[in-house]
Amino acid sequence: MWRSCLSRFSLNGPRAIALGLCTFSVWLPQSLTADEQHHSFSLATHCPAGFKLSEERRCELNSLYDNYRSPHDSGVGGPRAGLPEIRDGFSPQVIDLGRYLFFDPLLSADKNIACSSCHDPDYGFADGLGRARGINKAVLDRSAPSLWNIGFFDTLLWDGSKSSLEEQLIGPLYSDNEMGNRPDQLIANLRSNAIYRDLFTVAFGPGEIQLDQVYTAITAFESSLVSLNSRYDFYAHGLQTALSPSELEGLNVFRSFVSRCGECHTPPLFSNQEIAIIGVPEPEGRPFDPGAGATSGIPSQRGGFRVPSLRNIAKTAPYMHQGNFESLRDTVAFYNGGRGHAVPEDENLLIHWHIWEPDLREEELDRLVDFLHALTDEGFMPEIPRRLPSGLTPGRAMNRNNLTSR
Repeated sequence: MWRSCLSRFSLNGPRAIALGLCTFSVWLPQSLTADEQHHSFSLATHCPAGFKLSEERRCELNSLYDNYRSPHDSGVGGPRAGLPEIRDGFSPQVIDLGRYLFFDPLLSADKNIACSSCHDPDYGFADGLGRARGINKAVLDRSAPSLWNIGFFDTLLWDGSKSSLEEQLIGPLYSDNEMGNRPDQLIANLRSNAIYRDLFTVAFGPGEIQLDQVYTAITAFESSLVSLNSRYDFYAHGLQTALSPSELEGLNVFRSFVSRCGECHTPPLFSNQEIAIIGVPEPEGRPFDPGAGATSGIPSQRGGFRVPSLRNIAKTAPYMHQGNFESLRDTVAFYNGGRGHAVPEDENLLIHWHIWEPDLREEELDRLVDFLHALTDEGFMPEIPRRLPSGLTPGRAMNRNNLTSR
């Protein structure tokens, strides 16, 4: 079952508005085959929370933000700006199949790593590490980005080098240092599993399992990870008491011309999806990361990274592309240090023009952190499978306390 998002609110204000924020759906099972006695796995017939089932039996986003329009670019604007287009239109069965695949280590070469090993629900669909871990505990170059609201994004990865979820997920699946698999081995493992054969038939119809079906199912599940019902959202939709006084002060700092946070972290996604160069220092002992400059071939993008969303940011420490800062307080303090103050002497970076010297007071930094906590919403958290068709244990993030290097 998908969790309700309203249970923690006592609504004394515009009840109709608040209730309109959420779609309540029950994750119900469906019979798989005539031989159901052979296994008990089933796929959903109802859409995940936040989505409605269309006449064509496809899941479509259902949000109050659908009532708003962006004055300029799609998904960029003030509190009541519209959202960009989301990757929706998948069937409930395809989404639920993607949920099983997302958590299943069967997709990795050694059957120890799943998508969820780096994108764990307990860590905001990141992994709580400064640098992600791959197969055989290989230490990767960057942190794992959060997947909340990823279906709205068409600029993916830290360097912005991918534009679709299907294109993006192929990288980790077949990277030697991440999941280490090969297309022929992945498809062979799935085709040899009788339960997955049944589930794919329910989701896609009869026929052999195909790789593009695997990519589609995982994309469908990831696109269902929607977080749009935080205390901030209740405030944006008209519930004036949704934010505490300190959070409201923080919002005013956030959108002020002095701090200019909202210039890049633009509502409603709190990201403009652009590449920004802000001059974040690398962790001690780490070489300079050229970011988007290395993949785009554009010299002016050297040291640039995609602006991440701030939704559920309180759940995804440590922060920046290599986990440079342990806390939100340390992160916002970095921006207070001034334009390019941490850039290595031998680097001539084109720092983003919005980065100046806000010189915020300590209490303003504290209030800014308070507001960032008001962007937390995990009300539509999907259920982690208790069992998987492979019989393996669902992948979860590695315990950072047991790792010697972050």
